[in-house]
Amino acid sequence: MSLKTILISQPEPASDKSPYNRIQEKLKLKIDYRPFIHVEGMDAKSVRKQKIDFADFDNIILTSRNAVDHFFRLTTEMRFKVPDSTKYFCLSEAVAYYLQKYVVYRKRKIYVGDKKIEDLEEVFKKFSSEKYLLPTSDILNPSIPKTLDNFNLNWRRAQLYKTVISDLSDLRDVYYDILVFFSPSGIHSLFKNFPDFKQNNTKIAVYGKTTFEAAENANLRIDISAPEPGIPSMSMALEKFISSNK
Repeated sequence: MSLKTILISQPEPASDKSPYNRIQEKLKLKIDYRPFIHVEGMDAKSVRKQKIDFADFDNIILTSRNAVDHFFRLTTEMRFKVPDSTKYFCLSEAVAYYLQKYVVYRKRKIYVGDKKIEDLEEVFKKFSSEKYLLPTSDILNPSIPKTLDNFNLNWRRAQLYKTVISDLSDLRDVYYDILVFFSPSGIHSLFKNFPDFKQNNTKIAVYGKTTFEAAENANLRIDISAPEPGIPSMSMALEKFISSNK
């Protein structure tokens, strides 16, 4: 079995130091990138319909870079100056670092988790009487609101952007040995664009439990999955699978 071509259903990495570049050179692969979904921002009118007033919230919970972008986009659009006293609760270091695009990091109160909302529990408890805003897309991992409720926080969700299926019609007659997915939305996009998709010899790689479940529900054969014990990343999972199937 020769595996030479991979399509990753995400934008191309900005850095040439991406681990995918390394395995591409090491294993002599052709790796293409194409987002199967994209994000579109909601307008101020949509936010007002949700009866969201940014001035009501002392604390902002940020789960992704998209959440950061659209929170500050809409506060600007609605001419709301975010107070310097606002506290930011970031799901990961990557989100916290990205926040520097909009605020002077050292002058703000920023709390950082280790990729899970549960990591912030002790910090949330320090400000349990305050109000929290959770900027999200139209799709939200149900474990997040459940966890916030379990912490007995006074929080409110604000849908500031939405996930939209990308047009992939130009890929109809293009074949790849491996398709890589990182979200259930990517799986849905595949079948929305290609309702008659047949897997045949194509290998399917999935990252994360919910993506795995979406692929299973779509009756796809899952050949590669991450994270797994000793294999925390998709690039490592791909490298191991391809190397062992030469």
